[in-house]
Amino acid sequence: MDAPGRLPVYLDYAATTPVDPRVAERMAAHLTLDGTFGNPASRSHVYGWEAEEAVEAARVEVASLLNCDPREIVWTSGATEADNLAIQGVALAREDEGRHIVTSRIEHKAVIDTCAWLETRGWEVTWLDPGPEGRVAPEQVAAALREDTVLVSLMLVNNELGVVTDVEGVARVLEDSPALLHVDGAQALAKMPIDLASLGVDLMAFSGHKLYAPKGIGVLYVRNAPEVRLTPIIHGGGHERGRRSGTLPTHQIVGFGSACAIADAELAEEAGRIAALRDRFLDGLSNLPGVHLNGHPEARIPGIVNLAFEDVDGEALLMALAPDVACSSGSACNSAFVEPSFVLRGIGLDDALAQASLRFSFGRFTSEADVEHAVSRVCETVTRLRGAERARSG
Repeated sequence: MDAPGRLPVYLDYAATTPVDPRVAERMAAHLTLDGTFGNPASRSHVYGWEAEEAVEAARVEVASLLNCDPREIVWTSGATEADNLAIQGVALAREDEGRHIVTSRIEHKAVIDTCAWLETRGWEVTWLDPGPEGRVAPEQVAAALREDTVLVSLMLVNNELGVVTDVEGVARVLEDSPALLHVDGAQALAKMPIDLASLGVDLMAFSGHKLYAPKGIGVLYVRNAPEVRLTPIIHGGGHERGRRSGTLPTHQIVGFGSACAIADAELAEEAGRIAALRDRFLDGLSNLPGVHLNGHPEARIPGIVNLAFEDVDGEALLMALAPDVACSSGSACNSAFVEPSFVLRGIGLDDALAQASLRFSFGRFTSEADVEHAVSRVCETVTRLRGAERARSG
């Protein structure tokens, strides 16, 4: 057994990342009286000017990583707000042109719940079913389009599976359609290259706490084009060119920008290291029978692995691992519910396998020793739980 007081190995980076110390150091310089603490909207003194300069510098850092114009970056409180602004904003701005939206059944709840809310107010939503590997095909989107379709909303990387959607293919399908393309990119930023100049996306949502920046800060990319119109959903001051009112949190924005600058410099190297850790983890579990990878085996980011363990209750496994390995049974946004993941059921898993699935996610501070420890604990715990179940049923 491990020494008392040892913290579990953290393999839940998809739920949240810790703030990188380099990011925290830059943030700290924007909090107190001897730093850049002013309100960026205060235009009458140096405190406000310096804060505004810091905000705009961070906007440039985000835009550099995404290869877009800094003026296309809108600060929000996170990807959930950014998704809401994109979906509600387009729906309200274009309701006279059409009231039809296309999305999928395995999107983040920020998208699903927003689309469902619009359904109660007269919009129609086509809910696409992904294939068994967790991907929605561009052809499915093409078949769902109608003359009154105003928006297609699909995530770039699924938050439970780690599977990558063919967004470029979807964008090509929409080239001759008036429908806009919104993408939830929360799990993709700093995990894979994103080139907004060529991707063909109109709106894209991101969250700071998925890339080693703080919680409570996010971004909505809004392509600079006349047809990309948004009605604001937060009012009170007309900040962010009238798209999102509210005093800008300078320290959090600086943190987001700093995290993007680090990712811009280190993404390729970090992705390779995390891929090696993932492979080491899967190799370590390869002798454990009855373990299945959920989702496409190749079209995925390296940091998320969702595994189904036959003949094991996932909740029991999760709790048994808790002192040693911090992982999850799916999205942190759904962790209050014991029912099987709607994402796993959406790709065709039966309730038994869906309930027997856990998500392991790796990140910047995961070490080889962490992986070896996790492999050992998972193998031992699964074997023990299966033995106990056989004893009960025998």
